Amino acid sequence: MKESNGQTELNVTGMHCTNCAISIHKYLENKGAKNIYVDFASDEVKFSDIPLDQIPQVVKGIESLGYQVGKDKESKSTFRSSIELKFLVCLLFTIPLWSHMFIHVPLLHDPYVQLALCSPVYIIGLFYFGLSAFRSLWNKMPNMDVLIFMGSTAAFIYSVIGTYSKLGHDYQFYETCATIITLVFLGNVLEKRAVTKTTSALKDLIKYQDVKAIKIDEDQEIEITAKELKAGDVLKVNAGNQIPVDGDILEGHGWVDESMITGESLPIEKNKYDAVIGGTLLTDGNIRMIATKIGSKSVLYQIIQLIKDAQGKKPPIQKFGDKVAAYFVPIVITISFFTFFITYFIAQLPLQQSLMNAIATLVVSCPCAMGLATPTAVMVGLGRAAKQGILIRGGSTIEELSELKQFVFDKTGTLTTGDFNIKAIQTFGIEQSQVESIIAQLESYSNHPIARSIRKQLQEVKSYRIIFKEVNEIRGQGIFAVDTNGNSYSICNAKIGKKDYSDRYDLTLTINEVVIAGIVLEDQIKPYAKELIQYLKDKNIRPILLSGDRKSKCERTAQRLGIADVYWEKSPEEKLSILSQIKKNGPTAMVGDGINDAPALTAADVGISLGDSTHIAIQSAKVVLLNNDLKSIEKLLKMGQHTLLTIKQNLFWAFAYNIVAIPLAAAGFLGPMLAALSMAFSDLIVIGNSIRLRFKKIK
Repeated sequence: MKESNGQTELNVTGMHCTNCAISIHKYLENKGAKNIYVDFASDEVKFSDIPLDQIPQVVKGIESLGYQVGKDKESKSTFRSSIELKFLVCLLFTIPLWSHMFIHVPLLHDPYVQLALCSPVYIIGLFYFGLSAFRSLWNKMPNMDVLIFMGSTAAFIYSVIGTYSKLGHDYQFYETCATIITLVFLGNVLEKRAVTKTTSALKDLIKYQDVKAIKIDEDQEIEITAKELKAGDVLKVNAGNQIPVDGDILEGHGWVDESMITGESLPIEKNKYDAVIGGTLLTDGNIRMIATKIGSKSVLYQIIQLIKDAQGKKPPIQKFGDKVAAYFVPIVITISFFTFFITYFIAQLPLQQSLMNAIATLVVSCPCAMGLATPTAVMVGLGRAAKQGILIRGGSTIEELSELKQFVFDKTGTLTTGDFNIKAIQTFGIEQSQVESIIAQLESYSNHPIARSIRKQLQEVKSYRIIFKEVNEIRGQGIFAVDTNGNSYSICNAKIGKKDYSDRYDLTLTINEVVIAGIVLEDQIKPYAKELIQYLKDKNIRPILLSGDRKSKCERTAQRLGIADVYWEKSPEEKLSILSQIKKNGPTAMVGDGINDAPALTAADVGISLGDSTHIAIQSAKVVLLNNDLKSIEKLLKMGQHTLLTIKQNLFWAFAYNIVAIPLAAAGFLGPMLAALSMAFSDLIVIGNSIRLRFKKIK
């Protein structure tokens, strides 16, 4: 058991299907828990809002449902091996019982031999399914084991009575009892293995945390695991090795493959002082780095937790399936009872035939398929998106993506690169080359993105070189300097100064408070921005530009991209107000950088954050695009569409199977053994369709 950030994590074994997970989920809901996540494939149970002193009581409650709460995950493999062992033991006794129908061996036809072969299988089923069924009924949350236990017990008791009453072979159905239990065990084994495959993307990310690191301690190199590292440790990373933790490069140069985080296929060049992410691969070069973010503070850890949390959030489409599953067991028992009553008392079929029809009705039904329909598809969809650098916060977001009617974009850093080109410089009584040289010299004192962009375009001229004795950068205003002769210089926002020139320029250059030049900047349009806007229009989704930048720049950008609706010079508070008005026209997505636009991202139906996976971005947005690529938005919409389609297909199959199979079994067209086989493999069809989403080609 772990307690972190108000959330409790338990390792619960004994869950063999989604119905088990639903039982635990309902129990925790009744106890007032929030943010509940139950994954029967990984034996994980998470919840919050239950005080720490009440956790022991909750643990006892879960154990009273028939599950085991372990202190760690070591019991997980033990449980899996035990259920496989139960299946193999049952199979060993079931094969001769089942084969007597095809092979004429007198010994196998002896009712007492059949009883001896069936008894171990029934006893295993009694302790496994029977106890679970009893506990679920005791807690008023009947699960699928009730149906399995009732069906197998009816066949066993009927056969025992027939044996001791010497009523003949027509009253002996030992092979039916044993086959039901064995096939259900087989279904559980296959189901758990198959569901595990749907979480492969998450497992791929988790394994990146378990890497070796070379720590440099007093000029000695020590090999330790990443889990042993502390913030401030100096590490050596060679070409071909994984970067063990988040950090900054102290020495060296290299190329880093960040595809497992961002989905970007090409390695990225890294130099001194650049940040690197734990789990990524140094493909070329050698570096020394300092560890900065360890454990839960690392980017990879936050991504893994985000995916885990997302998998526990069900889309609204699943609610109907959950409601049906909640009443499913009592409904099936009622149908089975009426099946026996009608076939025996009204249709006057033989007792054994009526009983077999009722048992088949119990066994053929499958509430698990309804429970598996959504989570398996969501796990695959989220995992596939994560591998492409797209983090989606929950299954509910997937459904919301399909309903969007409007896309609101921030401008700078979202539709534009944030790299500014100088479009024009207007000088007043001074040479152009001298102005350019002064601008380049002043901007060399700043690390602001605009300053870096300007320095790429302008060169210092030696004949106009100025020696500054004092330079100050005031954030949000500009750079102010004084030379050795006492002359003052400034390059600043055109709004600053004695007169507002912002209607014509972005920046002004002054000497001794006299404006000598006005500078017009132009932000570069991001690659694929125009194609994305056209894609949205083709999907009848309305694009909107909502920016804090000035009118002329916003209108110019909107015109270049083909956006008709434009809002300019809006503060974060104003953006929030406008977004609230826009939402009245339909479901709305907001795309921003995740920091300045945090309030609007939170208020939107779907907030999409581009850029670095900062803590604020992850908390504010429902979707985080780690690779900062606008094409990822198109991928996101397509992935959401195909994931939702897979969920609908799964739910259709789950309902259609039960609607068709139960009447067939009640009418006698499906015997108990065939019914058990059908039930076992109906889950696999749902899971298989979800796994297909992993490899499905999405154009």
